[in-house]
Amino acid sequence: MRRISVCHFLLLFFSSVSGSAPLPRAQNLTWKSFNFKTILTWSSDSDHTHTVEFSRVGRERRRNPHCIRISHPECDLTDDLTDLKAAYTADVVTELMTFDPMELPLTQSKRFSPYNDTVIGAPQFSVKLDENDTIVLHIADQQTALYRDGRHLTLRDVFKHNLKYSIMYNKAGSTGRKQTVVSDSEVVMRDLERGPSYCFRVSVFIASRRANRKLAKWTLPKCSPALTFDLFKEFDPVLVIAGLLVIVTLLILVTVAVVCCCRRRGREKQEEEIHVVKEV
Repeated sequence: MRRISVCHFLLLFFSSVSGSAPLPRAQNLTWKSFNFKTILTWSSDSDHTHTVEFSRVGRERRRNPHCIRISHPECDLTDDLTDLKAAYTADVVTELMTFDPMELPLTQSKRFSPYNDTVIGAPQFSVKLDENDTIVLHIADQQTALYRDGRHLTLRDVFKHNLKYSIMYNKAGSTGRKQTVVSDSEVVMRDLERGPSYCFRVSVFIASRRANRKLAKWTLPKCSPALTFDLFKEFDPVLVIAGLLVIVTLLILVTVAVVCCCRRRGREKQEEEIHVVKEV
């Protein structure tokens, strides 16, 4: 137990004798974390200052020098939670400006693990057609608030092989949707029908997280150009030309045969008419 200073003991003693109300505790402690930018917030009904103490579960408590006797109800702990997979708790201690904060009222937060609990934003992505008119999605790796070795880490740096992408897609104007999970940030969408445009939405998928945290926020939909059918791209041009020549030849032969047949029938009809006239 932390020792109580003489001044603080006297403060508590005279406060109890005079019937003064105890110092109010901080309320509504909340972890707010987006792409590993992690801030602890709280609310307070008093004008007293507060100090934040935090620790890994089971370890000694520490303080952020920027969150000691502060009047604003938030503390940025992004750079303090260095073990991203660990679970942390934090206490917000209510203090008086003129006395040492020894056994002052405090409120403890829920456990928080940056790796498992930070909210992941929707990624940026583009939809393009390659030289074969195949749809290709390019998904940008998001930058986090974590700064290591002179640069900001990306989600791929943090999650490595656990980082995947869930893709939801459908024909433009259709309500029927399909969904797939991929590992790469460049995705070639093969086996899609030619003709219609397709619309896509993308979300980060962290396989190692608990069920309600696996999927991040979905992007707004983006649609591809319509996939046109190009005969010369789908087949060998020599075969296409040969096929067209065969079709044209057949059409010519059929036309000639029809014309010859019509002429023969015409001659036969004329001969029948002449024969009838002679008999009469």
